[in-house]
Amino acid sequence: MAQTDDPIEHLVGLLAKLPGLGRRSARRAVLRMLMRPGETMLPLAEALRRAAEAVRPCRVCGNLDAEDPCHVCRDPRRDRSLICVVEGVADLWALERAHAHRGLYHVLGGTLSALGGVGPEDLAVQPLLARVAEGGVEEVILALPATVDGATTAHYLTDRLRPLGVRVTRLAQGVPIGGALDVLDEGTLAAALQARRAV
Repeated sequence: MAQTDDPIEHLVGLLAKLPGLGRRSARRAVLRMLMRPGETMLPLAEALRRAAEAVRPCRVCGNLDAEDPCHVCRDPRRDRSLICVVEGVADLWALERAHAHRGLYHVLGGTLSALGGVGPEDLAVQPLLARVAEGGVEEVILALPATVDGATTAHYLTDRLRPLGVRVTRLAQGVPIGGALDVLDEGTLAAALQARRAV
């Protein structure tokens, strides 16, 4: 969309580029902000400016934070023998919201993709291997997407990590809590059967 002189349309266009916001939702958000600019728009503009200036990737794990190393890497209560490998920062944040992991993280920055032209050199694989080689890490959890690229990446990482003497595990896959079997795809059902356990 070409830049417009209309500040409202320009703002709607910028907001519509955000994930989950189409033009209609962006227009509603802009209208809401314009109704009370002092309460919403100006504080939002200041928060955006501050975040743009302060937030950077953590040099240890790749998380986004205003401090480096990030708050997760600095937390002395974290189990430093566990590293959970995720595709992106959104996955790290999701695990943190769920309070599902009390170890450390490593953000790969994507997954291997032959079609997309993404190779190991395009991801943060070497920093992960260096972290594990330093010692103290007992288990690496591969929390990667249940896709072909995610599986390819998991196999590649497993091959590279095993010689370092670390245990490599993957997230269980299968039926989600509250999921009905008749609406699940065949791949999910097959994974659930393969990952079954005694009760």
